[in-house]
Amino acid sequence: MPDKHLSTQFDAELSGISNRVLEMGGLVESQLSQAMSALSAFSPETAAQVIEREAQVNRMELEIDRELSGVIARRQPTARDLRLLIAVSKTIANLERVGDEAARIARTVDKLINAGVSTRLRQPVADLAYEAELATASLRKALDAFARLDTARALEVLKQDDQIDQEFDGLLRKLITYMMEDPRTISASIDLVFVAKAIERVGDHAKNLAEVIIYVVKGTDVRHASMEAVEDAIR
Repeated sequence: MPDKHLSTQFDAELSGISNRVLEMGGLVESQLSQAMSALSAFSPETAAQVIEREAQVNRMELEIDRELSGVIARRQPTARDLRLLIAVSKTIANLERVGDEAARIARTVDKLINAGVSTRLRQPVADLAYEAELATASLRKALDAFARLDTARALEVLKQDDQIDQEFDGLLRKLITYMMEDPRTISASIDLVFVAKAIERVGDHAKNLAEVIIYVVKGTDVRHASMEAVEDAIR
């Protein structure tokens, strides 16, 4: 009976930590969406709100890390429970970096506004919004897979990563063309390249989350594995 009580407590602690991770994920997702709104509208007020949220995201990472350390010290988990706690640690690290990318986009918005962005760059900004939609969708799907420990959903995230990479490559080519045609756009175009790269990294972090989920459920590390090997791992 005492063992069952301890098991119930442990399950409750794991559930509490998982909920906190999802809360952090929601905050980061909102931060990213807000950063892209700031870029689309060239809004310094919205950009400032994104940057202010960075401290909240960092604080959540530290708080969840402390909870993890406490649970590991008290419970000394093994097997899948230990994998889950390791996965949580990796997940919050990736989420914190997504928050960093959102803040980086917001700071670039401020820089563009202060420099007086060219109207010729409105179209690349619209293309960036599409890349961000893809990355945000991957992040949302990865968080959903985490909530359900759903490897099939995680696999979808891995398969979509190439699409985000292709969009980044297309944006890079387009921005290089703008710079060649009008040297006055070089500075702003380079800033937009950094935004595109930040969004591409968000997709990478979503991919990392998906790989972590497969590790938790299947106990197989699929980092750097071929798609065929990943599919075999989740069967």
